[in-house]
Amino acid sequence: MSQLPDFLGPYRLLKYIRSGNSSQIWEAVRDKSDRFILKILRSDNWGNKEEIALLKHEFEVGHALTHPSIIRIHEFNLEGPIAYLVLDVFSSLNVKQAMRESHAKILVHFSKIAEQMTLALGHMHEKGWVHCDVKPDNFLLNEKGIIKLIDFTISRKAATGMISRMFGKQKVIQGTRSYMSPEQIRGQALDGRADIYSLGCVLFELLGGKPPFFGDSPNDLLQKHLTASIPSVVVQNDNVMPELAALLRKMMSKKPEDRPGSMAEVMKELRAQKPFKLAPKLPASSVEATDNDSDKSDS
Repeated sequence: MSQLPDFLGPYRLLKYIRSGNSSQIWEAVRDKSDRFILKILRSDNWGNKEEIALLKHEFEVGHALTHPSIIRIHEFNLEGPIAYLVLDVFSSLNVKQAMRESHAKILVHFSKIAEQMTLALGHMHEKGWVHCDVKPDNFLLNEKGIIKLIDFTISRKAATGMISRMFGKQKVIQGTRSYMSPEQIRGQALDGRADIYSLGCVLFELLGGKPPFFGDSPNDLLQKHLTASIPSVVVQNDNVMPELAALLRKMMSKKPEDRPGSMAEVMKELRAQKPFKLAPKLPASSVEATDNDSDKSDS
């Protein structure tokens, strides 16, 4: 694998963060003090027109979105064969990783996290986009419970009229199997209700500790989304109020028309409900660690 240069344009690479299927994430600095995150195509994709086009598409979607719960994408650049995005600095921890570290913390901050997720996706929908890959991994989370929606690689324009619904079908199914709506699995034209289904799956996982559906094989998992009865999250967490469990089941309805019609509707119901019978609490060890961190920061 080829070595990255020390500089990409005006950006000096400081710290490698992680690598994905097609790109690497680095922290970088410009003008000695301005810090950014660079999403850089991996060397095996340098000069790859298809991967470059996907990265440019992500820029075109993300650059048009301005919302406190969506990561800000500033630039798309080509430095020779190397394509990269320039993004705001934010926590490198995603919600999936945060759940593994402490599910209790996720439960304590559930309402705050769920509202931010809903508002971020609602903003995308208002701008005419469907995210198409809503999952815990695509929300970054910091210690204060603030989230940022990321990764618009497979986002696409929402189908709005009869023509776009007829000709908006996809030959290649894209998304993440644990969270894909039935219409996305079938390759049908999508609107914001596909993201509502996926968000229902995500919120189910935040509350219950695991996704709503499992399969013996990838195809079996997809079939569960298409035909299996919709589970109630109270089976996994009996502290969840039945009204919230019912909302999640409605969001995960097999037919789009049976789901809430918009993220605004989802938000209205979330804000009208008490999520838990008893307020979740952090384990004593977590509280002590937080107190110790606070003491250190004050010293």
